[in-house]
Amino acid sequence: MAHRPDLSGGHSGDDGDGNGPAVSRSEFDALFEAVRTWGRWDPADRGAWNRVTADHVRRAAARVRSGKVVPMALSWDVRPGPDNPRPALHHMTDLGDVESPEPSAHKDFIAADYHGRSVTHLDALSHIAYRGRLYDGRAAREAVDAGGARFGAVPALGSLVTTGVLLDLPAVLGVRWLEPGRAVRAEDVLAAERALGVTIGEGDAVLLRTGHVRRRAELGAWDSGARSAGFHVDAVPLLAERGVAVIGSDGDSDVRPSPVEGVHAPVHALALAAMGVPLLDNLDLEALSGAAAEAGRYEFMIVVTPLNIPGGTGSPVTPVAVL
Repeated sequence: MAHRPDLSGGHSGDDGDGNGPAVSRSEFDALFEAVRTWGRWDPADRGAWNRVTADHVRRAAARVRSGKVVPMALSWDVRPGPDNPRPALHHMTDLGDVESPEPSAHKDFIAADYHGRSVTHLDALSHIAYRGRLYDGRAAREAVDAGGARFGAVPALGSLVTTGVLLDLPAVLGVRWLEPGRAVRAEDVLAAERALGVTIGEGDAVLLRTGHVRRRAELGAWDSGARSAGFHVDAVPLLAERGVAVIGSDGDSDVRPSPVEGVHAPVHALALAAMGVPLLDNLDLEALSGAAAEAGRYEFMIVVTPLNIPGGTGSPVTPVAVL
C-alpha cells in the first residue's frame, strides 16, 4: 500500500471549490517517491498495463449486459479556438475525378498535433519526464530524440480491455458541471464511489467526468490550459493503492492552475513518470454519463486501441465503453 504524505496542513487556497490545497515542491517530491513503481514490471514500458491479465479481461466482459456501445472521443476539430490553437487537419486529396477505370475513389488526409486540449488521445509513458527521467528511471534525453521514443512508445502498450469506472462528479454533486479550477480530491473520489455504487479495483480504468464538454457546448470555449477542473494530487495515492491501469478525464486529469509550485502538470508527472499509468485526455463522457445513469451502473467494459505509431509518445484514440 502506498504511503500517503500529508498534503493538507498549513496551506491556503483550499476552499472546497478551488484548486487547493497548495503543495510545495518538497511535498510533491515525497509523493512522487511514495507512488513510484520503477523496476516493478517487465516489459517496463507497458507500465501499469501489465496489471491487466486475461482474468481482468474476462471479468470486464462479464459486466456487459445490454451490449450498448458508447464511443468516448471528441469529433476531429479543425476549428481554431482558445483551447485549440493548433487545429487538427483534414482535407480531401482525391475527389473521384482522377481514377480510371471504374470505380472512382474519394480520399482524404488527416493530421494532428494531438497532445493538446481538443483531440481525444492516449498518453504513452514516453510523453512525460520529471527531473529528466521517464518512467522506470530512463533518461529522457537518451530515450527520446527527433526520431521518436525508443522507450515508452505507444506500440509497447498495445490494446487494452478492462473494467472501466466512471466517476461522474456532476451527477454526484447535483450540478451541471464542475467549474474550471475545481480540484477533485481523494475525499471526492471516495464519496463518488459510495454515491455511484462502485469500487475502483486493480487493473481498472478510472474515468473522471467534470462536465467539461457540456460546459463548453453551452457556454463556449475557454483557455482550458490555464483553468480546468481535474484531480488534485492528493487523489493520486488513493488511485495508486487501488492499482489502476489507466486514468482518464474529459479534461486532461490535472486541475489547472496547478496546486504544485513549479510543476504545471503534476498528475501527469505522477501517473506517467512515477506510476507508469497511461492517461486518456479530452474524453467526451456526456453520452456515457447518460447511458450509465439509465442503466443504473457506473462500471462497464472499456476497450482502448491506440494507433501503432513506432516511436510515438501517444496516439489519437476512440475509447469505447460497452455496458
